Amino acid sequence: MTFFRKIFLPAAVFLLITVIFAVATNYVQRRINAIKVTEKLTDTDPVDNAPPIVAFTTVALGSFRGIVADLLWLRTISLQDKGQYFEMVQLASWITKLQPRFTGATAYLAWNMAYNISVTFSSPEDRWRWVRRGIELIRDEALNYNPSDPVLYKELGWIYQHKVGNIMDDANLYYKNQMAVELMDAFDGPEPDWEYLVAMPDNEEQFKKHFNEKAPVWKALKDSEINSLDALEKEFRSSARLPVKFVEKFKDPAEIKFVESYLRKRLLKAKFKLDPVKVVQINNKYGKLDWRLPEAHAIYWATLGIEHQTTSEPDVSCERMISQSLADSFKAGRLLVFDKNNFKSLMLAPNFNIVDAVKKEFEDVYERQKSKSFVAAKENFMVDAIVNLYTFGKYKKAEEYLMVLRKEFSGNPRYLKNIDEFVLKEWIEDAKDGSMKQVMGLIDGMLYQSMNFLAFGDADTAAGFEKRAHAIYIYYEQSQSGSLKRVGLKPYMEIKMSIIQNCLSNLPKPVSDSLRASLEEQKVLNKEDKGTPAKDIPL
Repeated sequence: MTFFRKIFLPAAVFLLITVIFAVATNYVQRRINAIKVTEKLTDTDPVDNAPPIVAFTTVALGSFRGIVADLLWLRTISLQDKGQYFEMVQLASWITKLQPRFTGATAYLAWNMAYNISVTFSSPEDRWRWVRRGIELIRDEALNYNPSDPVLYKELGWIYQHKVGNIMDDANLYYKNQMAVELMDAFDGPEPDWEYLVAMPDNEEQFKKHFNEKAPVWKALKDSEINSLDALEKEFRSSARLPVKFVEKFKDPAEIKFVESYLRKRLLKAKFKLDPVKVVQINNKYGKLDWRLPEAHAIYWATLGIEHQTTSEPDVSCERMISQSLADSFKAGRLLVFDKNNFKSLMLAPNFNIVDAVKKEFEDVYERQKSKSFVAAKENFMVDAIVNLYTFGKYKKAEEYLMVLRKEFSGNPRYLKNIDEFVLKEWIEDAKDGSMKQVMGLIDGMLYQSMNFLAFGDADTAAGFEKRAHAIYIYYEQSQSGSLKRVGLKPYMEIKMSIIQNCLSNLPKPVSDSLRASLEEQKVLNKEDKGTPAKDIPL
């Protein structure tokens, strides 16, 4: 009995505990392995497109990469707590290189820079630097290592849609302006000829099939002392323009356009990861988008996110991003006024080309997702669309959409009013509760209508539209008096003069001349310069 108690019983207990621990360890290990696979913390395959430093670290450090990455994470947290941010750019890049498959970490690092760090700075320039770095971390690094990860596409699209496209950040106009500056430089204007870019070669091998070895382009390269296509591309990427010395030697306008478009296509794909083929597909599906604005890029990346999904059903967050960005593009999807030296002059206008595509997108997403939230979103969009269409003089389309609402929501007395009564009520509600984009669209549309009526000699109707625009402007500014720095509008006369200049530039010449004469008669324009507002302008 003593032997049993002293030897056998403890041994049995020890054995039982060992078995329990073995079973528990096996279970925990299987759970850890599953998490490692799910979160892509194990690399069984080589990382595609990896630069030499990434390829080296993934092989040479092996399992110790995780320990090094953890130390870098601790360093990152410590620096952020101390407000020392600049080293974090390099640390984020190193963490991405050490754990190229851990896309959740990269998404967080990008979000942290674009959101948390950016708002600690007061100047728009500093804020934009961090927002752009967040974009670049995903777009230029993480997606290069993980081109098939839908999470990265979704997170990148979200930064464009919410951080750059929304108005929650005081510096949002600066973000939009800087984005437009960079893209217009790469586009060499408001937009490139996307269809022509699609037809361009993708690489030097295809380029040489168009230009044989005796083609003048090679002599022009040699005579301009550039010597190779690679050297020409390097110079082109520094300025987004062909070197003058090369153009002077080449002289064939059609072939110059071909060479320039080939290099521009490669620049857009390399720097902004914009594939002209995908851009054309999106434009064909939804209507022509303004690719200088963040909403178009949110749609682009969300579309790629859906295409790279492994599940049979499209991701609802990507579908919601597309539908919301389309709705925002309809409200303010055209860059109307732009000055790279004065970001506050930026003015957006509705994109009426996509109105039917937005409505159809909400309907299609509902059929796939069966979520009632998309029905409500469609209804809200159509109400906004009716107001914008009516405000900008597209009465037939506005009434068509009101009839659709009346049919689909037959029990709602709100839609039983005639078009004039309906829009008038919505105008009041928008001025009371609307976002800055909605109110700006409302004011722009009314001023645009005012200029059109004035051009055609109906001064009374023109005055009515402007009076309504000015009243809404005053009402909105008063209602937002505590948030004017973030959501305040530009001075009323600045908005009005921007619309006037746009009308004078874009209306047919006889209409433009008539408008100019009426404005001069009202002393809204000085006759000497045709564009400076007079001092005593009646509102």
